[in-house]
Amino acid sequence: MLDDIKRFDMSAPPRRQRLRPLIWTLCFPSLLTHRQKLKKINMDGIKPPYLLLCNHNAFMDFKVAAKATFPHRENYVIAIDGFIGREGLLRTVGGICKRKFTNDVTLIRQLRRVIQNGDIAVIYPEARYSLCGTTAVLPPALGRLAKMLGVPVVTLICHGHHINSPFWNVHDRGVKGISAEMTCICTAEETKTLSFEEINERIGKAFEYDEFRWQKENNVVVKYKKRAEGLHKVLYQCPHCGAEYKMGSRGDTLFCSACGKEWKMTELGELAAVSGETEFSHIPDWYEWERSNVRREVEAGTYIFTSPAVVNALPNADKFIDIGEATLNHDMTGFTLAGEYKGEKYEVHIDVYKSYSVHIEYEYLGKYGDCVDLNTLTDTLYVHPTCEDYSVTKIALATEELYEKYWREKKSEE
Repeated sequence: MLDDIKRFDMSAPPRRQRLRPLIWTLCFPSLLTHRQKLKKINMDGIKPPYLLLCNHNAFMDFKVAAKATFPHRENYVIAIDGFIGREGLLRTVGGICKRKFTNDVTLIRQLRRVIQNGDIAVIYPEARYSLCGTTAVLPPALGRLAKMLGVPVVTLICHGHHINSPFWNVHDRGVKGISAEMTCICTAEETKTLSFEEINERIGKAFEYDEFRWQKENNVVVKYKKRAEGLHKVLYQCPHCGAEYKMGSRGDTLFCSACGKEWKMTELGELAAVSGETEFSHIPDWYEWERSNVRREVEAGTYIFTSPAVVNALPNADKFIDIGEATLNHDMTGFTLAGEYKGEKYEVHIDVYKSYSVHIEYEYLGKYGDCVDLNTLTDTLYVHPTCEDYSVTKIALATEELYEKYWREKKSEE
């Protein structure tokens, strides 16, 4: 499939960052507008090269990273869709291309080159914007990468970005007082002496965050009248009647079209039932309840999703290529996408054990609708299910739970 199309050159060495004054000019005014505050912890004497791991909630994350690392050079790992139409510019400012949730040894070589150049290697290990302002699944190989690079490990955890511009409705709400902590969690010596499990434990602890808890604790009021619109993309299952895919939202209200129950989203980011019991006032609790329901399906071996779909391919950074209709199947064995393009049948299969999570999009680019982003080392496929009832959020949760189940059982067999 698409054999005649040139692929993105992943092997091209990363360029040392240029245009830094332009980057700072574009980033700093927005941070001033939002009254961003940066706190540095254990950073005395820490200078490049080092590995910087950042949480990921909104585009504002990149701007804070530019401020936190000023005036040094960085190289950022960026998904291939970020390069569309601007590959030259992104390479110039230090971008390193990655196809999401793939085990790519080329990236390791690229990061080694960044460190050899004496620069900062910036990674967003959650590999997608957080769906509800809490920690997304982290790749288990982070500790091994840190030991391989042998440089300090620094984390940059931002707060308020999801509240200001959540993934499910990216309108800028004008939140003031956003903050971040930049912390050295491992010195260069410690990355050499600690086990990768111990490094992973430190990373996991540093990445514990909850945006809605931060909002309440800091009394951050959001007066945006449509603050709940889009939230049903994340909260797709009704906790009152149990129906899936019947949730909707308008203005500050979340509702279930199956049973009619409604919840208001307050200016402090909490949910309150219009009548009856408030099952979950804290949005991440609702999300984790959904996860627990998906986990039961996975543990019982009954999870399956099948749908016809429309597929757009992104073999390089030029443009999307419409490759027509296909069938998407996600079950206990993983993802299978089967279709036909220009008279040639194709099938892409991604085993459960190969993908600890999956990238999803809501209303992608405002015209493609919700989609699942499937990646191989040479192709990125944006798969848009066309069945009536589905949730890409549930597909993402199932991917994570299937991966956990596989490796837990694998470990018990040893």
